[in-house]
Amino acid sequence: MVDIATRVYNHKWKIDPIVRSLIDTDFYKLLMCQSVFRNKPDTEVTFSLINRTTEIPLAELIDEGELREQLDHIRSLSLSRGESTWLRGNMFYGKRQMFRPDFMEWFENLQLPPYHLERVGDQYELTFEGKWPEVMLWEIPALSVLMELRGRAVLAPMGRFELQVLYARAMTKLWEKIERLRPHSGLRIADFGTRRRHSFLWQDWCVQAMMEGLGERFVGTSNCLIAMRREVEAIGTNAHELPMVYAALAGTDAALARAPYEVLADWHEEHEGNLRIILPDTFGSEAFFRNAPDWLAGWTGVRVDSGDPVEGAETAIRWWESRGEDPRQKLVIFSDGLDDDVIVDLYRRFAGRVRVSFGWGTLLTNDFRGLVDGDRLAPFSLVCKASAANGRPTVKLSDNPEKAMGPAAEIARYKRVFGVGEQVRREVVV
Repeated sequence: MVDIATRVYNHKWKIDPIVRSLIDTDFYKLLMCQSVFRNKPDTEVTFSLINRTTEIPLAELIDEGELREQLDHIRSLSLSRGESTWLRGNMFYGKRQMFRPDFMEWFENLQLPPYHLERVGDQYELTFEGKWPEVMLWEIPALSVLMELRGRAVLAPMGRFELQVLYARAMTKLWEKIERLRPHSGLRIADFGTRRRHSFLWQDWCVQAMMEGLGERFVGTSNCLIAMRREVEAIGTNAHELPMVYAALAGTDAALARAPYEVLADWHEEHEGNLRIILPDTFGSEAFFRNAPDWLAGWTGVRVDSGDPVEGAETAIRWWESRGEDPRQKLVIFSDGLDDDVIVDLYRRFAGRVRVSFGWGTLLTNDFRGLVDGDRLAPFSLVCKASAANGRPTVKLSDNPEKAMGPAAEIARYKRVFGVGEQVRREVVV
């Protein structure tokens, strides 16, 4: 097992680049990328970095030259033969050759497109522009780089023993969480923590700890590289990006109202089983279910990713019941702001009523809260989202208005089109 503290103390980035592979990314990005490659390959998009935690001055903490080195390194990456073989030949969600030959040939020859980086005050403005299938693959590595460089800046002045104690405390903290989860034999938990992880080495350690500590209750990781190396399942389906871009491309209000369902119609043609998971909150879950076509009720489950998770699951249950479906046969995946206490509470509430699973993110792979003076290693809310498609702004409403994105006039239009009323604001944990 890697001695992380010693590696950090002796760290040289060319030995430990933050992103070391094009598959050091979330599995859902590759699934979505293939869908986009098939259905919308020529769409021009812009992705933008947004630091929601503005009190953290990233441009003061992170050297611009070092940031550029890391981003340039990512642009030099290409698939290795072993990575290509794994993607082409491995079984994902019970299906071989999940990734089609034409997509794999394209991916094997991919170099990520250029980036635009500019310092604005005490923050960085980082944007990516180009064809959607190419640009979308910047999201996860860009977030990983910013999160880890901030962590490295905090760790840099620490001595060898201070680092050893810090990581020992962080390991103990995670293991205590695992021990609190252990008694619940029906739990199903996956690692969803790539985008805001403390570091690659730390995420890899967390996955190994979950494998040993939870056994079959740990069902896999969203990180493709770690899934390949540790021989665990790669987990993930789709994200808000798809409906956000499809909606931006809609020319009329009527087309806008149809857009979230057109996304899923395209997805329905490509995938089955546990990959048919609805993410309803992009433009408000209540509105989504109110207008959803009947065929969606036959899908496997729902991912709850914003708003009150209890209400999100109850809304899905009521919808299934109204469509004549048995909720006990359906899957609810919780994935927003989870920690061990929240996981246990939601499991107790819904086990037996639905099939319950959890995508545990930032507070699995980046919980250094309280371990450094001034809490300078606490995770923060950083996102990289599609901000425009073919020159039109994108919008995300969410079930939590604190997560809303887009120009104010477009947000108001989307709320009108989708019939979204008053929403309850909730603190954005990460």
